Amino acid sequence: MNSLYDEFRVALHSVWTRRWLVLAVAWGICILGWLAIASIPNRYDSRARLLVDVNEILPDDAQIGGARPQIDQIRETLTSARNMEKVAATTGLLPAGASERDKAGAVAMLQKNIKVVPQQDNIFEITSSVAVGSLSDADNAKLASGVLDSLITVFRDDQLRGGRMNAREGLKFLDAQIADREKALREVEARRGAFEAQNIGMIPGGAGSPAQRVDAARAELSQIDSQLVSAQAQLAAANGQLASTPQSIPGAGGGVGGGVARQQLAGAQNELSSMRARGLTDAHPDIIALKSQIASLKAMADREGTGGGGGGMQNPAYASLAAMRAERQATVSALSARKGQLMGDISKITAQQIQNPGIAAEYDRINGEYTAFKAQYDKLLAQREQVRLRGSVQTETDAIKIELLDPPSKPTSPAAPNRPLFLTLVLLAGIGGGIGAAFGLGQVRASYATAAKLERASGLPVIGSITEVVTPERHLDRRKKLVWLAGGGGALVGLYALLLIAEFIQRGMVA
Repeated sequence: MNSLYDEFRVALHSVWTRRWLVLAVAWGICILGWLAIASIPNRYDSRARLLVDVNEILPDDAQIGGARPQIDQIRETLTSARNMEKVAATTGLLPAGASERDKAGAVAMLQKNIKVVPQQDNIFEITSSVAVGSLSDADNAKLASGVLDSLITVFRDDQLRGGRMNAREGLKFLDAQIADREKALREVEARRGAFEAQNIGMIPGGAGSPAQRVDAARAELSQIDSQLVSAQAQLAAANGQLASTPQSIPGAGGGVGGGVARQQLAGAQNELSSMRARGLTDAHPDIIALKSQIASLKAMADREGTGGGGGGMQNPAYASLAAMRAERQATVSALSARKGQLMGDISKITAQQIQNPGIAAEYDRINGEYTAFKAQYDKLLAQREQVRLRGSVQTETDAIKIELLDPPSKPTSPAAPNRPLFLTLVLLAGIGGGIGAAFGLGQVRASYATAAKLERASGLPVIGSITEVVTPERHLDRRKKLVWLAGGGGALVGLYALLLIAEFIQRGMVA
């Protein structure tokens, strides 16, 4: 413990004997440090908050890209180089006739010192930091809020013009794409027509590829089968009811009953004439069914004519059932004819595919290409209509509403650097540097403050030591130098206090 205390005393004595060196080094470090701090310009920050609301007048399926991509685009383009150049020009950072290098430097400086932080989906906090060394603190503080004012103004103007410009550019792009797809569609149509003309007789008529027509025919055939089964069941029920119903009932006169079948026959014949007048051929399923019904009604009319003179009259229920049976027979005949026609088409297409597989495959490929181009063409037309509607909305209303929630703040004190803290740290560093320099010099130069230290260093016994005798004159000289030393230290601390006072006065002048 005593040795540690002795070492401390020795180190303190070494520093005290070189106290002028401590003062000089402290002054040097403090002057250099304080000059460096003074050369750092004060940075002033200004903040503002914006509400960017996308006007969703159109339904969701008609919104071009939706609201979220527009919010993301706003966030990315708010600090674009074009906007930053306009801000630099309006705030005076770029003089008239500035070179491209100066413009690039101003834009880079603004992009570095302007930050956009999204607080919510459509609320943004914008912060600008300005620290231009050539400007005064008051000018820097004014410029910080002026940059945000100019940025918000430029952003509003760009959004008002940008929505309409985007709509026009989108329409122009879509028109070009539609023209390309229309040209390709016509080329495919021409190739398909030429292919059909070249392979006439090998490609069955109809819309779509052979495979598509086979699938459609099979789907329709499945429906025809179920309808035919139902129609045959209804016909069998009608036959059973007709077999159990008497043809005539006892009564006087039969003229009235005979007129029913003939009236139905005349109506059916009139309907047949009307269908033929509309251009339907005898192969049409409705004509075939009506002919079958007419044949049944003729047979009924003939039976009524021959057997109507007996003692009874025609049974109205029998006539009604006979007409129903004729109608159901016609339905069954029409469905059977359609089924046969579909089966014939399927067999014909299948046989042609087997006989000419290359032609069928090429035709399928051309049809598939046509279908793809047609789908793209229709989709582009729908998108163009959506863009046109969106452009109309943006022309008549504000597509994007920009509201200033918090105007740019007016900074009254610098945000950085923290000069009082830096001044204090430099003062402490100067004092510590002076003490360290004195202690280091004492370690380099061999001197012994005590007899015991000399004895340990030399390895020889030390008989004794002579105490220094201080005369009154030397004592007075030492007191004078001590006063000078205290004055130098006090001046250093006083300069530190003056710098602090000046810093706070300067801040008050900005406010």
